[in-house]
Amino acid sequence: MERREMRTPQPRARKPSQLRLTNDQPSLPARLVHLRHLAWLECYKRQLQTENKSDNTQKSYFYGLRALIETRLADEDVLDEERYEQLPIQEMAERMEPMNGRLDLWAHSISNLKPTTYNARIAAARHFIRWLGLRWPDHLQRARTGKRLPRTLTRRELTTVIEVAEVSEDPVASLVVTMMLDTGMRVSEVCGLNLEDIDFDDASAKVLGGKGDKDRLVLFTKRTIERLQAWIPIRARLVSEEEQACFVNRHGRRLQPRGVQRLMDALGQDAKLPKGKLTPHVLRHNFATGLLERGADLVTIQRLMGHATIATTRVYLEISDQTLREVYHRAQSNREDMDDAHAEPQPVEERTPSTSTHGVL
Repeated sequence: MERREMRTPQPRARKPSQLRLTNDQPSLPARLVHLRHLAWLECYKRQLQTENKSDNTQKSYFYGLRALIETRLADEDVLDEERYEQLPIQEMAERMEPMNGRLDLWAHSISNLKPTTYNARIAAARHFIRWLGLRWPDHLQRARTGKRLPRTLTRRELTTVIEVAEVSEDPVASLVVTMMLDTGMRVSEVCGLNLEDIDFDDASAKVLGGKGDKDRLVLFTKRTIERLQAWIPIRARLVSEEEQACFVNRHGRRLQPRGVQRLMDALGQDAKLPKGKLTPHVLRHNFATGLLERGADLVTIQRLMGHATIATTRVYLEISDQTLREVYHRAQSNREDMDDAHAEPQPVEERTPSTSTHGVL
């Protein structure tokens, strides 16, 4: 009878990403092996573009990554600009090895930022680390943030902003405010709008390459169309024939998001609003809450806002509930004031005992 040879069970293979936590020289994933000698910056830019990341997201990622990549360990030299941009992918993977301490030093250096800003930096770093085929360490977590509702302006504040925009020296001020309040467009979408994208007969416009590189249709009110038609002769005096932008500044160049924010700061100051309260996104929030208060359903609002998921739109339900409470309490307070004001004085009946010749009455 033959004896069967007892085999020692082999340990379960670990994932390559787990092995890289202990390897001195991290190995690149197959998709990057043939690119290992190329400069990381251009390759990573192409990666973000293939993922349809917006220009703003790309700027945010690279801004956040710079401090991480430039964080120095002991005996390391400072990266100059050329070295920073031309570092090969293989060397970048070795530099970003999660267990060498660089990530922890960098995370500690940004720990004093606001939770939302900190989380944005973490998101950029995590995406970059995973692109390099490395494993993100479990101990580096997002910061907890309280649930914050989008800010909106009250009706009185909104009326004041519209009034100061109409008398502003900047000819585009009133139109930009109207456009954002009536369409809910993002500031990047307003700035990127070309004159040829607008259909005046249909009272609509095509937003090309919006957030997430998505195209969508926005609808105009009669007021928006009237303001646009009044703007065209002014625009014609400012721009050259080659300029396609619908909205331009005083120099005839395409309006930029930073310029719109400066415009909002000036209008907010003229409207006597607290500094920073008036922003393009606040007007977008007012558009959404206005639709909800007038009975629009969430799916419609989602499509008009260009949200990828309805979960993003659902937050406006809570704003509407908050507004409902404020309106209710204000109405109740006004009602009590009106009741007090219209209350008729009742004759006072003397009930204090008095004396007479006939005794106590």
